[in-house]
Amino acid sequence: MAPAPGTRELAGRLGVSLNRFGFAESPTYAPAETNVPGIFVAGAFAAPKDIPETVIEASCAAAHASRLLAAARGTLTREPSYPPERDISREPPRVGVFVCHCGINIGGVVKVPEVVEYARGLPNVVYAENNLYTCSQDTQERIRQRIEEHGINRVVVASCTPRTHEPLFQDTIRQAGLNAHLFEMANIREQDSWVHRADPDVATAKARDLVTMAVAKAGRLRPLYSQSLDMDHRALVVGGGLAGLTAALAIAGQGFAVSLVEREDVLGGNLRHIYTALPATSLPLESNDSSRSAPQALLASLVERVSREPRIHVYLGAQVIGVAGYVGQYRTTIRFHDGRTEELGHGVAILATGAQPGTPHEYLYGQHPAVITQRELEERLAGPAQDRLELPGKIVMLQCAGSRDAEHPYCSRICCTQAIKNALALKERNAATQITVLYRDIRTYGFRELAYREARAAGVRFLEYSENDKPRVTPAPDGGLRVAVSLQPDGEQMTLDAGWLVLAAGIQPEPGNAALGQMFKVPLSEDGFFLEAHAKLRPLDFAADGLFLAGLAHSPRFIDETIAQANGAAIRAVTLLSRKQLQSAALIAAVNPRLCAACGICVETCPYSARVIDEEKGYARVLEALCQGCGACVAACPNGASYQRGFEFKQVFSMLEAAIG
Repeated sequence: MAPAPGTRELAGRLGVSLNRFGFAESPTYAPAETNVPGIFVAGAFAAPKDIPETVIEASCAAAHASRLLAAARGTLTREPSYPPERDISREPPRVGVFVCHCGINIGGVVKVPEVVEYARGLPNVVYAENNLYTCSQDTQERIRQRIEEHGINRVVVASCTPRTHEPLFQDTIRQAGLNAHLFEMANIREQDSWVHRADPDVATAKARDLVTMAVAKAGRLRPLYSQSLDMDHRALVVGGGLAGLTAALAIAGQGFAVSLVEREDVLGGNLRHIYTALPATSLPLESNDSSRSAPQALLASLVERVSREPRIHVYLGAQVIGVAGYVGQYRTTIRFHDGRTEELGHGVAILATGAQPGTPHEYLYGQHPAVITQRELEERLAGPAQDRLELPGKIVMLQCAGSRDAEHPYCSRICCTQAIKNALALKERNAATQITVLYRDIRTYGFRELAYREARAAGVRFLEYSENDKPRVTPAPDGGLRVAVSLQPDGEQMTLDAGWLVLAAGIQPEPGNAALGQMFKVPLSEDGFFLEAHAKLRPLDFAADGLFLAGLAHSPRFIDETIAQANGAAIRAVTLLSRKQLQSAALIAAVNPRLCAACGICVETCPYSARVIDEEKGYARVLEALCQGCGACVAACPNGASYQRGFEFKQVFSMLEAAIG
């Protein structure tokens, strides 16, 4: 990936420095920032990035910009005005169908005109047309006009996924005077044209079926409404490491109070054990970057800024033991080491609980004093006793020790760069030290490849081993170690002498994640880290409203990546904190009291504690402010008393009957 054409010209006009590869240059510990105050960068303008990293960095840039504009928040805001909602309760269904070409995404496979002509003959359809891009602004206006011209009271759009475009179309029909939930989407892109790209006839037939089902359901749609919720304009940040400190400062900088809860008696988390950064020669920077100073200076600065910030209240030696409430009105109970408890009110929460270094269970770690981890090596090189440290003449570094195996199948991402960073530090102390890195794959991605090249040039040897034939470590008579390895790809046998064996042990999730996840009602990945709502569309959010994640609690990542994610999570939280009120979800569960036996199964099933049994009335009730509309209670109800608004039984069965024909 290379800089886009015009990057250098644009940067020159703005005065933004570029690195040696032509990408925008950001200080090492200030992602999204530039050398020009008030100008921020995001995405591939700054470096090659995938979609999740781009979304995270864009949110980070938004956080920086929003912090500068915090004093002016709301001064130019205009509330959208909608016409009075039309009462359709006595009108027969009049459905309008709009089928999208989506450029060639749909129109290149599905015969859209045939689908439109077919839709015109469906029951209750009074108007149908095709559009090149239904989500475009001019088509939105066209839909509003057609609703008025034809008296349409239900709208069906056949295009792409409702996950990204449904809110847009709902707002469009609301502007035309209809309830936003008198709308149904048929996904004829992801579920059709992309699946049947090689067979247009099959794709067209399936599109007709999907439109038929959507129209059948639309005829039974009813207006739905949400309720207004009060907003507690305070935030909770769980975890006082790099991510937690950064997020707390970012939120406080926007003018909101923050409760920062740290289970240890000191702030800093894993950052307390990181002493050095990559050498300047390994960075793609053209200018002198003062932020490349020791990570301990970064930590000291963060802690000092937090201590001076009056909006941040720090709770040390405390951990979360209970969570109640809902977005805008959470109540979290914390317990201190001495047994005291305190309840904290907040509207949003960011989980930044960090992670733990892996502990190797092989290669004589814990049994031989010459076997250490990369973290322990870094502490020896940069710790208090560094001046008295005597280096052995030969050092072997072994990557993926207890990582990328059956127990921990994921890559910890930072280990290769950490090993190379420490190898360069060793070479800087004594260029004659023989360093050999045994690896399965070297993953110094992006600009970190420069560090790998520098290590090769400095004489660091890189030898590949196989996962199926791991190195074998035995004590040597001189007190050192011998490492036998089968080199790839030819299987050549080699025995290395080592004064130290340095293991890259990886990163493991916090053991307390499961309990904390249960209290906040948020999921974990199969590896034990917190799981975001969507890896690409919502990498900073949990599925539950008002809850966000950052740092090692989400996945292994570098300092700059953690800072970007923490700032991004903070601005996501501020988007809620800055509102006077919130609106609850409309597509939530409900109960038919005549069918409810008050058995309590739905209460036990609900993951959001949104169900209670009304003992006086003898049936279950839904706490609408807590309900997230997941539908678990509907599936669990043994006699059909629970139903989902917007997905009622008659609506779903009408779709099935229409599909069967």
